[in-house]
Parts: sequence; structure tokens; C-alpha cells
Amino acid sequence: MLPEIQAYLNLIEDLRGQAGKLIADLPGDALNWRPVEGEGDHATNSLAVMAAHIAGAEHFWIGEVLGGLPSTRNRDAEFATGMESAAPLLTRLEEVGAETRRLMPGFTAEQLERIYTVHNYDFTGRWAILHVIEHTSLHLGHMQITRQLWNSGQGAGSPRWFERTGRT
Repeated sequence: MLPEIQAYLNLIEDLRGQAGKLIADLPGDALNWRPVEGEGDHATNSLAVMAAHIAGAEHFWIGEVLGGLPSTRNRDAEFATGMESAAPLLTRLEEVGAETRRLMPGFTAEQLERIYTVHNYDFTGRWAILHVIEHTSLHLGHMQITRQLWNSGQGAGSPRWFERTGRT
């Protein structure tokens, strides 16, 4: 595996893992709670929605676009997600993780430089992977704040970067 791909894979695994840990112990009412109710741009998303969306986006960019898997993503359904427990979300995150771990080691330097077109936009394979990292990071932050609000201001105890990477 290219060292660059290994570094990207490590980041994606870490971020996805943090998202899973953030929701693992929550009941359905916490998973489905939205800090701001409403429609469209005037509402916030629940933890369940954000976890489903993280998994969906990673599957789309890594699996479908770069990995050439058949198109199965239903983005609209991600935003309608409601859960009684975290188990199905954790399963989905792990399934996507397994897919990413299977596909990424085979990505080549040529795939990183190749131009892909999605929704009439051109980008490189490298951009797509970095977008997964950026996108997951953004929504992980949203999830951390939502969890903190649900907990009346108490955080969920997210370990710092050097604690997650074993560099204590």
C-alpha cells in the first residue's frame, strides 16, 4: 500500500471510530434528538442522521466513485434516519469501514491523480479521499456539540489526538 494511502486510511478509521464511540451508549431519544427543530437550513440534524450521513458519504466517495462499486447510496434517506438504538448505525459504520479497508490498499498513484467527474464537477482521486476526511471531521464536530448539548453541557470525553494514536 502506498504510504500516502495508509496515512489517509488511518485518518478515516480514526474519525469514523470517534463517531461510533460518540453514539455507542446512547438510547433512541438521544440519537434522534435535534437541538433546533424545523425544516431545511433552519434545522439541525440528529446524531443518528449525522452517523448515517458519514457512512453514506464515505461509501459514496471511496466505494462507488473511487472503488467502482455499484451505486447504492440514498442520500435523502440518510437525512430521514431515526433509530431506537445505536446498534444498526454502528453496524453500518463498521460495514463501510470494512469496505474502505478492503478497497483503499489497492488504490494506485494513478488513481490519486486521475480526474473523476461527479455531478458535472471534476476532481482528482486524492481530492475525493481528502474530502471524506474533511467531511467526516466536520460532521464529527457537529456530533460532539450535539452530544454535549444533549448532555446539558457535558462533553462525551473525546480523547485528544495523541491519546488516540498511542503517542502519550
